Amino acid sequence: MPASRDEPFIDDAGAAPWSNKHATYNQKVRRQWTLWRPTGPATPERYNATTRGLQRLLADARQQQVRVRAYGGGWSFSGAPATDGWLVNTKGADYRFRLGPALVEPSYAPGPSGLRFLQSGNTVTLLNEELRKEERSLKTCGASNGQTIVGAMSTGTHGSALDVGSVQDYVRGIHLITGPDRHVYLEAAAAPVASAAFAQRIQAPLVRDDALFNAALVNLGGLGFVHGVLIETDPLFLLHRQRLKYGLDSALRQAIRTLDVSGLPFPPGVTRPFHLDIVMNPYDAAHNAWVTVMTKEPYTDGYTPPARPTGGLGPGDTLLSVMGRLFDVLGEAIPAAMTALLNMQFHAGEVTGTLGEIFGDTTTEGKAAGAGFGVSADRAEEALDVVLAAMNAGGPYPCLVALRFVKGTVATLGFTRFPETCIIDLDGPMSPKTRDCYQRVRAALAAAQIPYTQHWGKIVDLNATDVRTCYGPAVDAWKEARNQLLAPEERRALSNAFLEGLGLA
Repeated sequence: MPASRDEPFIDDAGAAPWSNKHATYNQKVRRQWTLWRPTGPATPERYNATTRGLQRLLADARQQQVRVRAYGGGWSFSGAPATDGWLVNTKGADYRFRLGPALVEPSYAPGPSGLRFLQSGNTVTLLNEELRKEERSLKTCGASNGQTIVGAMSTGTHGSALDVGSVQDYVRGIHLITGPDRHVYLEAAAAPVASAAFAQRIQAPLVRDDALFNAALVNLGGLGFVHGVLIETDPLFLLHRQRLKYGLDSALRQAIRTLDVSGLPFPPGVTRPFHLDIVMNPYDAAHNAWVTVMTKEPYTDGYTPPARPTGGLGPGDTLLSVMGRLFDVLGEAIPAAMTALLNMQFHAGEVTGTLGEIFGDTTTEGKAAGAGFGVSADRAEEALDVVLAAMNAGGPYPCLVALRFVKGTVATLGFTRFPETCIIDLDGPMSPKTRDCYQRVRAALAAAQIPYTQHWGKIVDLNATDVRTCYGPAVDAWKEARNQLLAPEERRALSNAFLEGLGLA
C-alpha cells in the first residue's frame, strides 16, 4: 500500500493480461488499476473521498471511451468480472463501520448491534476474523472464502444453510456508484433499515425501491461500482459438523426428497439440519457418497477448534489438478482413483467450530473447473439421476458431484431462485472433457424438462435464449433496473463480453 494519505490512491498497474484466480481464462486489458483507500481509521470523510476517486475513474473511462469493470478476489470461474478495457482491483478498499442508533430506522426491530457497513474490498476471510473479535458472525458463506463480500453477493455465492439463503440474502443496503456525478444508496422499500441520516453520511441519495434493490443484489458488475454494502450479522455461533460415508440408497434418497436426515445413521435428534451437503463419486454413487450435516449451536468457549480448515474439498484443490494431468494415463482407473481421492479428503466423525473455522480460506490455485446447476429442491432426486446418467454416458473422467440446499433468494437474477434450491455442483480439472460434461448435463436437464439455472460465479454455458428460459420476465426486470440506474454512456462502459453473451447488456 502507498504511504500515508488522506485521499484514495489508484495505482496504474500496467497493461499485462489478467487471469482469474483459477486460471480458467486470460483476459487482454488496456489497463489494470489498483484502488487503495485512504490510510488511517475508517471515517465517513475517507469513505466519501474514495467514492469521489471511483467517480473520477468512471469519468476518465467515459472521456477515453473505454469499458471499465471492478473486481475483488478474482474468484469467479466465469467472465463476470472481466473486461477488455480498464480493470480495477478494489481489494484495497476495506473499511468497516458500525452504525449507531441514530443511523438506523426505529422500525428496524433487530436494532443496530448486528449491522455492519462494509467497503467493497473486504474479503469473507477477513470478515470472519474481524467479526469474531466482536463476537459476531456472518450468517453463512461459501466453502471457499477468498472472495470479497461484494463479489460473493454479486454472483450469488451460496453456502449450504437450508433456511438462510446465499450471501446476498443478508445484505440490507447497497451503495452503488452509477456515474461520474451520480451514486445512490439502495434499500428495499418493504424493509427499511438505515435512516436518512446514514445516507447523508455517505453523501448518497436514499432510494428505497424493491425492484432496483433486488436487481442490484446479484448485479454481475453491470449496474455500477458497488462501493459498500450494509449487512446483517448474527451473534457468534458454533457449527457442529457430523460426516459419514454412505451410498446412494433409499434412505439417502429419502433425505434428498425431504431434507430430513433422521433415516441416516447419525446420532438421534438430527432431523432437518442447519446445513446439508452430499459429495459423491458419480461412477460409484451407490457405495461412495459422503454426507455432511451441521447443527447450529450457541457459542461457548468449551470446544476444541478444528485443527485445519474443514470446509471440504474445494473446486481448486491441488489433487483435482493432479487428477486432470493424470487423466490420459488413468483411463478406466478413474472411478477407483476418485474413490481414493474422496477417502483421502473426507473423514467420518464430528468436529465443532465457528463459521470461519469450519469453512476456511481456500488458497490453492490451478486450472480447476466448476459448474453449479440450481434446481427446485422438490426435483433434486430426479435431477441427480439425470446428471449421473449424463456423466456416465460420457465415460469416466475426474469430476465430483455435490448436492447443497439453500433457501430461495429475492434477488432478481439470483440463481438460487427456487423457493428451496438444490445446487448440483460439478467440480474437476479444467479440460475439454469437463466442459463437454457440463454441456451434456445441461442438455439432459433440458430434455428431462427440469427447470434449472447456473451459478454465475462458476462456468456458465448459457446464451441469451437460455437466460430467457431460465429467468423469464426477471430478465426484463433486471434490464429495466439497469436502464433506470445507468445513463447510456455508463451502460456501455460497464458492459462486457459476459453480459453481452447472456443478452443482459
